[in-house]
Amino acid sequence: MDLLDDDMDDAPEPGSNAHEFTVSELSGAVKRSIEDQFGRVRVRAEVGRVSRPGSGHLYFDLKDDRAVLAAVTWKGQAARLIQRPEEGMEVIATGRLTTFPGQSKYQMIVDQIEPAGAGALMAMLEKRRKALAAEGLFDQDRKRALPFLPRVIGVVTSPSGAVIRDILHRLRDRFPTHVIIWPVAVQGDGCATQVTAAIQGFNALTPGGAIPRPDLIIVARGGGSLEDLWGFNEESVVRAAAASDIPLISAVGHETDTTLIDFASDMRAPTPTAAAEMAVPVRADLAVRLAETGARMARSNAQAIQRPRQRLRDLARALGRPAALTEGARQRLDLWGGRLEPALRQLARARRQQLAARPMPAAMLRQFTQGKRAGLDRALMRLDGARTRRLDRPRDRLAQLRDRLDNSLVRVVATTRRATVQQGARLADLDQRLVAAMARVCRQRQDALVRLDRMRLSLGHEQTLRRGFVIVRGPDGGVVTTPEAAAQTPRMELQFAGDRRVAVRPDARPTSLRPRIPSAASPRRPNRRR
Repeated sequence: MDLLDDDMDDAPEPGSNAHEFTVSELSGAVKRSIEDQFGRVRVRAEVGRVSRPGSGHLYFDLKDDRAVLAAVTWKGQAARLIQRPEEGMEVIATGRLTTFPGQSKYQMIVDQIEPAGAGALMAMLEKRRKALAAEGLFDQDRKRALPFLPRVIGVVTSPSGAVIRDILHRLRDRFPTHVIIWPVAVQGDGCATQVTAAIQGFNALTPGGAIPRPDLIIVARGGGSLEDLWGFNEESVVRAAAASDIPLISAVGHETDTTLIDFASDMRAPTPTAAAEMAVPVRADLAVRLAETGARMARSNAQAIQRPRQRLRDLARALGRPAALTEGARQRLDLWGGRLEPALRQLARARRQQLAARPMPAAMLRQFTQGKRAGLDRALMRLDGARTRRLDRPRDRLAQLRDRLDNSLVRVVATTRRATVQQGARLADLDQRLVAAMARVCRQRQDALVRLDRMRLSLGHEQTLRRGFVIVRGPDGGVVTTPEAAAQTPRMELQFAGDRRVAVRPDARPTSLRPRIPSAASPRRPNRRR
């Protein structure tokens, strides 16, 4: 038994011949296996925790109801992402699986993220809207009133679409004004960046500079799907619209389309054409209103002079007698005068009793008496002054009121006269501008008519006939255009330049109506025109 026990102790342990891996070798083998098996994958999941450190990389979780997958997007790829991951968003992530040996875990390197359908887009849009609304970007007190008559309008849109043509056409019909177009891409990857830069660029212009600063900005785009309009839902565009010092009209999509820039803008238009109608009034309506305002101003001037005059008469009747203004004060003076003598006797009696109870030195009594006598003299002086002021105050107030009424009447007359002169000058200026604008429009229409007439003459058949051509017509007046029709026509009419016509009745029709090509030996006869 001892021998067997010794032999058993010297035997090798099971598995002692297995290869020993280092931690790095084992981690590398696992990394290669995972990367070979899952080289390129697409994962549909919900975004969990999102971390954005200062390095610029993105770290986030992809999860469902039973598992969590760590994901990372490197700095260079994060800058090219169309959609940034946000917590709670359902996405489809595309990338490759790999491992991170430093923490013994596997993760996904994501290089592309897209929302998982329109439902996810709407959920993300609603979440972003609530977050921006909580910051106060959509508050009504932040919105500014649109200028009544902007001199310069900035339009942020595509320069090649139908939107800008509709806006310019509507502005030209209502009230022609100066328009500056900032061309941008209205959909795609660069839409949000370019629209943000355009809004900030218009606000960065200095008034009176080489490029005039707009008084109003219109951000416009035609209708489209939710994905096409997504650039106007980006946070950078919304913040630029809310921070704009220039009033902004949002005209993105059709009337049923809603984007986040609509909430941040100062005014939302259902269509780009409606935005142009909101931007400027109708010039003809302004002329009518100007005439009505002039008539109302004339009537107001007459009433402004008549009403103060009648008011002055009413106030003069309501002033009353000057003696009536002092009756209450005299009565109060008599009442207090009657109470003064008993009060003085009672005070003297109380002081006499105090003096008897506690005799005072003669010097102190003399000093006390002198102080009270001086106080009594001052009180009498104040009483005389107060009585004088009490009587003089109503008289002075009456004089001031009369002077104020006179001055008010003078100011009203002067203001009315000055306003009349200013309104007359403004009316004359507007009349001159209207006459000049009408003359300019008439000249433009006349020049266009002349160009169209020249085009008509250059493209008409008369010019072709003057170059030696003729028009061949049949018996019914129709134009003969083919050799077969000419062969079947018994009588033809040739029309030359100047509407000169010649009837032709050929006796014998040629067998072929093809033009004869002259030989090189025979010279070409010159074309004789009739």
